[in-house]
This record gives sequence, C-alpha cells and structure tokens, in this order.
Amino acid sequence: MLPHRRKAPRRRVLKTGSIEFADTAIECTVRNMSATGAAIEVVTPLFIPDRFTLFIQSEQSRRACRVVWRSGRRMGVAFQ
Repeated sequence: MLPHRRKAPRRRVLKTGSIEFADTAIECTVRNMSATGAAIEVVTPLFIPDRFTLFIQSEQSRRACRVVWRSGRRMGVAFQ
C-alpha cells in the first residue's frame, strides 16, 4: 500500500475559479481543496505555466500556486 502523500486532508468542492498569469485569466473549476493545495480542471491545459495565481470567485481569494502534477485536463497545485 502506498503511503498517504498529502500534507492536509482534502475536501471535495465545486467552485468556479480562474488561473491568472501575465495579464491573462483562464477559467477553471476547483474540484477539491485542502489547506495546502487544490485539484483544478480546465478546458485545455495548454499554455498554463507551472506557477500562477488561483482566484476563487465565491471566496474572493487569490492564492499563489505551483503545479505539482498534470493529468489530461486536471492538475494538482500546491499553495505557496
């Protein structure tokens, strides 16, 4: 059995957000979150950099992020 790699427990969510970088904003959906990161889904992962700001509309919050994994249209990010 593989050891649990997350530093904080995650909770499933369905929130609208945007990936912001270099005067660009790409819409995304936040699928789960924890105190240390999130899993997000985008229409296309092309041209999304490894570091960006995640804006979550319902919370009016911005978090600096670093991509830790990518799989198809989903990616996991760690909050900085």
